Amino acid sequence: MSQQPQRNRRWVLASRPHGAPVADNFRLEEDQVPAPGEGQVLLRTLWLSLDPYMRGRMSDQPSYAPPVDIGAVMVGATVSVVEQSSHPDFSPGDRVLGYSGWQKYEISDGKGLVKLDDSVPHLSWALGVLGMPGFTAYMGLLDIGRPKEGETLVVAAATGPVGATVGQIGKIKGCRVVGVAGGAEKCRHAVDVLGFDACIDHRAEDFADQLAAACPDGVDIYYENVGGKVFDAVLPLFNTSARVPVCGLVSGYNATDLPEGPDRLSLLMGTILKKRMRVQGFIIAQDYGHRIDEFQQQMGEWVKAEKIRYREEVTEGLENAPQTFIGMLEGKNFGKVVIRVSAENE
Repeated sequence: MSQQPQRNRRWVLASRPHGAPVADNFRLEEDQVPAPGEGQVLLRTLWLSLDPYMRGRMSDQPSYAPPVDIGAVMVGATVSVVEQSSHPDFSPGDRVLGYSGWQKYEISDGKGLVKLDDSVPHLSWALGVLGMPGFTAYMGLLDIGRPKEGETLVVAAATGPVGATVGQIGKIKGCRVVGVAGGAEKCRHAVDVLGFDACIDHRAEDFADQLAAACPDGVDIYYENVGGKVFDAVLPLFNTSARVPVCGLVSGYNATDLPEGPDRLSLLMGTILKKRMRVQGFIIAQDYGHRIDEFQQQMGEWVKAEKIRYREEVTEGLENAPQTFIGMLEGKNFGKVVIRVSAENE
């Protein structure tokens, strides 16, 4: 641990993006690292999570959470080490899960910090399969999707941190799991490593036909986190009483207007009515925060038993956070995206 902290570096929101974020929307700042006051701790970030929801927080449009202010540090979940402490519940060297955002150091009053113990096999996994993405997959599928043995589950973004976990839980519950991913390599990973029954490349010209062929008995559950043409291909395949958990719509996060084309709202609503479907959006912390202990216990057991496999994509250095984030929104990542901000024993 550092006895004399270096200067703090942080990425702030310089401007709101119009469409896809660009590098100029972010600004790197540097200042002195403050000392913690009474009841406070100084945290040094080890790992920063990058997630699609951050694009929404860059916008000032009404949403489930307030936007990042211009000039404020970009939000994000972090794994940190306590460098200095004037708080009775934390000691130097403690590893904690928190929300320090895109910066190396933060002063915290301890609220919202969760101590991490040795049961976490890799500290960064607390930001992925054992953290918010895994929790999102777990509750969305089990509480809203309610999978039954023999049903067909379709999972978009099948090799991302949420989709990969959804599909593997689906297999544990006895479903036929069909993934959707971008590219042959990701599709091979979904089948050969994650154990999906099939995976379809959404870039294929005959994508909709391939998806229909992979779901001969229709679709009982579609875990929605992408939207766009993937949902269009799934829509005619829904069975009666199909369930659709909705945790994201990444294909539309950079949209500046409604999509062109015919109005298909009546088709969608008619399908929901005639098929007696359940379509439910959810925000994991607001809707299921009280069930975090249940998730941590069960997911911890599955990970330990290697029933759930997990893949990370690590970028070195806080300075690379904006370009890595932009690439993630473009689908360039393969697995959970994390930034290694500093070493444990720096």
